[in-house]
Amino acid sequence: MIRFFRVLLLGLMALAGTAMAAQEVRVGAYHFPPYVLKPESEQPEGLLPELLQALNQVQDDYLFRLVATSTMRRYRDLQSGRFDLILFESPSWGWQDTVHDALNLHIEDAEVYVARLKPGRDEGYFADFTGKRMALYNGYHYGFAGFNSNQAFLTQTFNALLTYSHDSNVSMLLRDRADVAVVTRSYLQTYLQRYPGKARALLVSKRVDQVYRHQALFRPQSPIAVDAFADLLQRLNRDRQLDTLLERYHVTRATDASAD
Repeated sequence: MIRFFRVLLLGLMALAGTAMAAQEVRVGAYHFPPYVLKPESEQPEGLLPELLQALNQVQDDYLFRLVATSTMRRYRDLQSGRFDLILFESPSWGWQDTVHDALNLHIEDAEVYVARLKPGRDEGYFADFTGKRMALYNGYHYGFAGFNSNQAFLTQTFNALLTYSHDSNVSMLLRDRADVAVVTRSYLQTYLQRYPGKARALLVSKRVDQVYRHQALFRPQSPIAVDAFADLLQRLNRDRQLDTLLERYHVTRATDASAD
């Protein structure tokens, strides 16, 4: 009997040691459809929560946990140590002065201009935004505005209507409360999957406002190193698990040399 309890105790200690070995890695997330939807909720949705779930299932060394932040404070939160890394950040978004290590994810997306389709309106409608009401997401960086996300600048210079919802911005177009919205291409494809009938009412630009060249940013004291995280992503894709996830959310692999 003593031998039995000794073996049982050793087994429990081994299990406890395994559980303790997993290092928690906190991953920052703000509402950024389709990458993250409602990160502050009990069950966030989107590409990032599914990616973290897949990373937790493929290994036992790290436990990835989503931490909610906001568009305006995310880089401050990274620098202060509120979380350890943040994914899907493009180099044009102003984080270069934040102390960080970076990993090129070789993943691309873009933003496109959208307007309500009307007789006689074509691609030329997007050539000049003078006098047009721009429906924009508050806190986002836009190419046409020189990546200046300042609220006062956008409202005064571009007659911007600032919201916290791409759905609201598209809805304003359809109700003639705005003239042009700038939305993430992957979001728009997801939106049109949900509402296929809306495609006939929208004019989508052929040119893009910007191309996202996504990177992951790590604080220097992150419990996971850049190379270790890159190895986990490669492990995920041995059976195309990562590619399948990206395809489901209409996000693409970078193929050109400029993404290196």
